[in-house]
Amino acid sequence: MKIAVVGATGRTGSAGRRAGAGAWPPSDERRELMTESAIVAHALSITRGGNSVLHGIDCTIATGTITGLLGPSGCGKTTLLRAIIGTQRITSGAITVLGQPAGSPPLRRLVGYASQQASVYVDLTVEENVRYFAAAVGAAASDVDRVVEQVDLTSQRRELAGRLSGGQRSRVSLAVAMLGTPSVLILDEPTVGLDPVLRAELWELFRQLAHAGMTLLVSSHVMDEAERCHDVVLMRQGRVIAQAGPSDLKRRAGADSLDAAFLRLVNGDAA
Repeated sequence: MKIAVVGATGRTGSAGRRAGAGAWPPSDERRELMTESAIVAHALSITRGGNSVLHGIDCTIATGTITGLLGPSGCGKTTLLRAIIGTQRITSGAITVLGQPAGSPPLRRLVGYASQQASVYVDLTVEENVRYFAAAVGAAASDVDRVVEQVDLTSQRRELAGRLSGGQRSRVSLAVAMLGTPSVLILDEPTVGLDPVLRAELWELFRQLAHAGMTLLVSSHVMDEAERCHDVVLMRQGRVIAQAGPSDLKRRAGADSLDAAFLRLVNGDAA
């Protein structure tokens, strides 16, 4: 199990933090860390550069579910995700992951992360990129084939990453994040730039991972993706304005779609 902090680009970039490898079901170490709530944020506030970015965030992410983190660009989604993996300094409040303070050393073996910015070495092929990270973390050689197939890059595995589209490079980063089997997978807008067919296939993969017991937190600004989640956290201007299942959110807002529900919740027009 491992943490994959995937956000570097180019040959000179940081490769992120990863350690160990493994598979489901969880080891004794993982069982000791697993809780009913995989992620808990309480009164979480973050100030960066003198600007308040997050304002008293309270949210809970249940174990073994897909939770969508949705809201317009600039609302604080990425900052919250970075706080969860322990790379963002917290001003006040608290956040725990698998019962441990975010960023604690034990979590380095248990959390996978793929950032918005594709983490690839442009002068390596897809396969070479994934093998490089797999070797760095001690993942099995067979894991490379598995994750490349899961993100549908088998036919591009020998192409240089620098010649791939932006969406394809993002899928390389996703493959790296899935090396081994982390308990928690944090994905920052993983479907940006993907066609509808591939988006649907990736969401099916996410569903299978959750069914196996993994906890996924997936950020997006596309409201229709929330329909694929067990739970949805809606953010606006650094605050959580609602958290519930997709159907509950629509019922609470008296709306037929999540887009309409979001607008009603933002404007205070919910039934």
